[in-house]
Amino acid sequence: MPDAKPAPLPPLKVLLAGPRGFCAGVDRAIRIVEEALARHGPPVYVRHEIVHNRFVVESLEAKGAVFVEELSEIPDPTRPVVFSAHGVPKSVPEEAAARGMYALDATCPLVTKVHKEAERHFARGRHILLIGHAGHPEVIGTMGQLPEGAVTLVEDAEDAETVAPPPGPLAYTTQTTLSVDDTAGIVEILRRRFPGIAGPAKEDICYATTNRQAAVKRIAERSDLVIVVGAANSSNSVRLREVAEKAGCPRAVLVPRGRDLDPSIADGCTTVGITAGASAPEVLVQEVLERLAERFALSIEDVVVAEENVTFKLPAFQR
Repeated sequence: MPDAKPAPLPPLKVLLAGPRGFCAGVDRAIRIVEEALARHGPPVYVRHEIVHNRFVVESLEAKGAVFVEELSEIPDPTRPVVFSAHGVPKSVPEEAAARGMYALDATCPLVTKVHKEAERHFARGRHILLIGHAGHPEVIGTMGQLPEGAVTLVEDAEDAETVAPPPGPLAYTTQTTLSVDDTAGIVEILRRRFPGIAGPAKEDICYATTNRQAAVKRIAERSDLVIVVGAANSSNSVRLREVAEKAGCPRAVLVPRGRDLDPSIADGCTTVGITAGASAPEVLVQEVLERLAERFALSIEDVVVAEENVTFKLPAFQR
């Protein structure tokens, strides 16, 4: 008897969110490390993960980057050190300068904008309410631009209802990778409680976060499952998963990469949405598609809500 033909794979519609994956700030930060390695050879030290993605970090380690949490861990102060895309407190570049280190700042320019905003408010005598997540490197960096006590952290709507800043003028600013909708609710509470509070001239949540959340909302409303490619310590990736569920998707999961995905998760689904956090490279999205294709016959639709053409210049390098 002839061999029986394998049963056809069940069909699965895949909605690919656009934009997804790398943003201009992440791309710039990675290129700074790569350029430093090309110009100066290894090792190039990087304070904190350059972006929150293990695949990216391990790829740079393979090229000669060495990741540290503090400048004191760097044995040779003549080697280049790169500050991560999340930004650092002022004390870090000051320490590097005091030790005569060759430092390259890979802070995302949109995070730097928040730092300068906070400094302007402080110079005008305003106490600053920073909307963000405690312990996140970006929040630590922003609070570290100003003297201790100049900034009060507001993490959620409950904090906004109870925060008791010192008397006098107020301003608010935000972490760049928050949920757009959640932040709008927090700002509404702060404006109700403190009618004279000053805010940013333009929304602090960055264009990439805003666009990726808009795209995931669009696919979530049509999907039985949304897969977000990104790291558990990546704020913007975690927010994408939360936004997908709030937008009505029955289930949303966060996976670091395709090899971590059990494709049976999509059993019983007719449509699956896929997106990626701003620190996740496109190759990891393709890994997820390959894993799903082991079990399903995929038909793919791109769902694009915005086109991005933002680029940021690299800093000046020493010869």
